[in-house]
Amino acid sequence: MFEIFTDLATWLVVDIFGLSRTTKLGDALHFFIEDTTKIFFLLLIMIYAIALLRASMNVEGIRDYLAGKHSGVGYLLGSSFGAITPFCSCSSIPVFLGFTSAGIPVGITMSFLITSPLINEVAVLLLLSLLGWKFTLLYIVVGMSVGILGGIFLDAIKAERWLQSFAAKALERGQNTVRVKAKQSAILSLKQRHTFAKEELSEIFGRVWKWVIVGVGLGSALHGFVPDGWIQAHLGDGQWWSVPSAVLLGIPLYSNATGVIPVMESLLKQGLPIGTTLAFCMSTVAASFPEFILLKQVMQWRLLAILFILLLSAFTLIGWTFNFLSPFI
Repeated sequence: MFEIFTDLATWLVVDIFGLSRTTKLGDALHFFIEDTTKIFFLLLIMIYAIALLRASMNVEGIRDYLAGKHSGVGYLLGSSFGAITPFCSCSSIPVFLGFTSAGIPVGITMSFLITSPLINEVAVLLLLSLLGWKFTLLYIVVGMSVGILGGIFLDAIKAERWLQSFAAKALERGQNTVRVKAKQSAILSLKQRHTFAKEELSEIFGRVWKWVIVGVGLGSALHGFVPDGWIQAHLGDGQWWSVPSAVLLGIPLYSNATGVIPVMESLLKQGLPIGTTLAFCMSTVAASFPEFILLKQVMQWRLLAILFILLLSAFTLIGWTFNFLSPFI
């Protein structure tokens, strides 16, 4: 589905600008064009589609099912949906906004947001060929556990109070809308549903489009210009501090779960321990600066800091755990 954006970026970079993808500038520009167009596409489609669905059907029962006595199932469903969707961290944000505007509880939405960049079907298949089924299964379980536990924790501290005002209003409006619609016997016309979805799209897209450019621009510059071999040279000895160092090192970078697999393979071949490698790659795909630049548009600093610390702590513990267990698996 997303190959069209890769082809578009290749056509612009190679055929129009006359740059080679093997150069740092060409690689960075290709990365920027591909990810920006993909994220804009997802923003337009997902926000409109979810708003249209919200105006078309009664989601009160679904919301209550997820928020009530079956909330544990809700976190699992949110994390599972994140695991099967082929989105990177920045691409997950349109869905996050759509879930929020639909009145889905923040913790369940965060379970999706945390899990989605870590796991997808392509990354799982690549990991299976690279590390074997035991490591791959453990990676899936750990990645989904981080998403589920993160969502539970964020609901427990009532994280919705630290959403930006427009996102908090969207959440409240979504909850109120479905309550009102549940009491209405009349069904909105197609024109009314379209008008509602168009207004929702205009408001949200108008707030975040510029930050997509800033975030992906930063990520593409770092993606294209980080020196090859630097990571292996500084983190390959396996000391305890190498895991948190790898996590911190991954923050300025930006990739998706599929794109980071070749990097993982290269790091492992160079002798970097498996746990240190996973910690670095998780940080790169789920705790990068570009993602947090975008998230700042929907979250206040306090929630952003809590999410940041939560992810870094989880990735560090995962790295230490995998380094410890690797001789036995």
